[in-house]
Amino acid sequence: MSHSCSLLAPVDEDQEFHLDDYEGARARWCPGCGDHSVLTAAQRLLVDEQLKPEETVFVSGIGCSSRFPHYMKTYGFHGLHGRALPVATGIKLHRPDLNVFVVMGDGDCVSIGAGHWVHATRYNVDMVAMMLDNNIYGLTKMQTSPTTPQGYKSNTQPQGSWLPALNPIEATLGITNASFVAQTAEWIPAHLFATLQAAYRHNGFAFVRVLQRCPVFTADIYMDAVRNPEMIDMLDHPDGVPVPESLRQIYPNHLRHDPLNLSAARDLAADTSRIRLGVFFRDEGLPRYEETRHLPAHTADDKIRILNEELDQYAV
Repeated sequence: MSHSCSLLAPVDEDQEFHLDDYEGARARWCPGCGDHSVLTAAQRLLVDEQLKPEETVFVSGIGCSSRFPHYMKTYGFHGLHGRALPVATGIKLHRPDLNVFVVMGDGDCVSIGAGHWVHATRYNVDMVAMMLDNNIYGLTKMQTSPTTPQGYKSNTQPQGSWLPALNPIEATLGITNASFVAQTAEWIPAHLFATLQAAYRHNGFAFVRVLQRCPVFTADIYMDAVRNPEMIDMLDHPDGVPVPESLRQIYPNHLRHDPLNLSAARDLAADTSRIRLGVFFRDEGLPRYEETRHLPAHTADDKIRILNEELDQYAV
């Protein structure tokens, strides 16, 4: 377990941030990996929203995508497999002033981390959770994941995945108190950015599934949709992600969908014959867990004193 927690110098309130204020170490993903596109979109979001680096945290688990915190010049925590969401929840509950982002892979989120995914959705704590879904365990070299298509061959199931793939959007929409559920694709940068921006501006737990190609193991899975934009339906609504003008001619299939209509959202998610991108559901009126907590305000000195008093009880 590693974490990037070197102290970030406080900045002038009037300082304007630029892209290089958020760029960390050079990304070491494979050439052509969709993670590069997501990283660029996230950094662009921070610039657009002028988020202070010292007030922003990226949390990840284990996997290719989980190297994300190393490539951001913000606070970050690179933790254990499947445990990014409870760490991020703890951060947000104790520091509600921070902007918290979570980056997970499909195995990280909906396999070993599935229990945390369910409860984080139900808690509805204000943060952005990105699930980068390449349909495979990439870091451990091509093992079947919960989202691997049925029949797709891997090193753990060489004759093809036996079970139908888990549908993360449909599953999330079935969790009590889900407040923001969206899907986008790394090969459509304008839509990816617009979706992350809508997620960040949502007051609650924003779950974003990012369809992503792994150039080494699953480059073929989304290739038909990349080559043929007519296979994609864009969900279009002012309360969701309005389709950018730059994409309207490239992607001619638009569906007018009200994100407050949960029943329609579930129907759209269940139909896997089409790839649908946009906000499936959004409701800011749902309860948020952090609003149920009324903790006393303590100064830094108070916190150290209380901590020392607690530890002194166990002194020998």
